[in-house]
Amino acid sequence: MKKTLHIDEKLLREARTVSRAATDTETVRMGLEALICNAAYERLRTLRGIEPAAKDAPRRREGSTRRSKGS
Repeated sequence: MKKTLHIDEKLLREARTVSRAATDTETVRMGLEALICNAAYERLRTLRGIEPAAKDAPRRREGSTRRSKGS
């Protein structure tokens, strides 16, 4: 999808440098993805401690055949 955006050149240049993106489009995409991830993280943080009866979620699949590096 094409959009016309008015973005501060200095801000875009700095974002592209720190993200090591190859293009301006990739820079904007990475920024939007980071914004979405951050918002999801903040929503999860607000739930912290709300459900005292909650049980820990399983961290590994049962029957996993993957081995650690030391094995």
